[in-house]
Amino acid sequence: MRITWTLPEELVPYELMALRDEGYDVSEVEARWAAAGGPLAVPVEGASVPGDPALRELALELLDTVPAPVTPPLAVEPEPPSGARAGHGRLLGAWTGRAVGCVLGKPVEKIPRRGIREILGATGRWPLTGYFTAEGLPPEVAERWPWNRRSAVDSLAENIDGTPEDDDLNFALLALRLLEARGHDLTSADVAQAWLDWLPAGRVFTAERVAYRNLLLGLTPPETALRHNPFREWIGAQIRTDAYGWATPGRPRAAAALAYRDAVVSHAGDGVTGAMWVAAMTATAVVASTVDEVLDAGEAVLPDGPFAAAVREARALAGDWEAVVDAVEKRHGHLHWVHARNNAALVAAALAHSGGDFDRGSARW
Repeated sequence: MRITWTLPEELVPYELMALRDEGYDVSEVEARWAAAGGPLAVPVEGASVPGDPALRELALELLDTVPAPVTPPLAVEPEPPSGARAGHGRLLGAWTGRAVGCVLGKPVEKIPRRGIREILGATGRWPLTGYFTAEGLPPEVAERWPWNRRSAVDSLAENIDGTPEDDDLNFALLALRLLEARGHDLTSADVAQAWLDWLPAGRVFTAERVAYRNLLLGLTPPETALRHNPFREWIGAQIRTDAYGWATPGRPRAAAALAYRDAVVSHAGDGVTGAMWVAAMTATAVVASTVDEVLDAGEAVLPDGPFAAAVREARALAGDWEAVVDAVEKRHGHLHWVHARNNAALVAAALAHSGGDFDRGSARW
């Protein structure tokens, strides 16, 4: 058994990557780590990198000495309650679309774009028009790009039977349960307690697993997101705040405020900003007439910074979709594949190119 995402010797290379992206000079820390035999590079795609337990003591020392991240205060003033309501069809569509997108991507999680393209081309499904399939996939392609082993059994076209359990969907349901139990005044402490009460530690990953560990060590939010957490600006919070928007139709700032309180349990910086962005957009999507209204609402809650710039730049990209993705990859390819900023850029570009058509938007790879 290997417990990933929390071991100090595993975290150091990711922390160095995070600090470099945040603009820090990490040369001295890198030199000490490298001199002891620690790896400096981590892959921007694929699974986590095991560390050497012999380096644990040094890893703890280095993690304690690097610059500490901070959580800025919420800078969005929620709208007062209004009479806006989302129709049943809109909400059903939001949840169904969330589930469809989740199942669609599960078999190819961790597979890079070139691998996805090769799989689809080899099975006659490029451009993407439906779920992935193993039928007709040449053995050499399957060996080169193996399916996600946990998802291939229930998320391919030939074996889908409903929506399988997934951590992404678990968080949407958890947010709904929180809202039912605590209402719109829920706090970060409420979110943290809900994790301990209702969420198995083995079903959370990266930043969420670090935050869970920190909760068990006795820390409280937002400190749970800040101690030894190099995944603080990854996508975890960004993918768990949809329901806050669905529950506040037409009130994007109120949704963003709820998302902020949730996100700071495990994230900082772009990780929190991304959560607010998604919640503001989902609050608008259930009442809006155009996708531009949705994107505008998301941008309106963003503080100035790299995340806002990435979203606006990606939204403005025009032309052939493949060229758009090339541009996003060129701009953000140095980031890990589950960083919040590169994923948000791709989402913004896909929404802008979709013109509001779900099939067109969800098939953007």
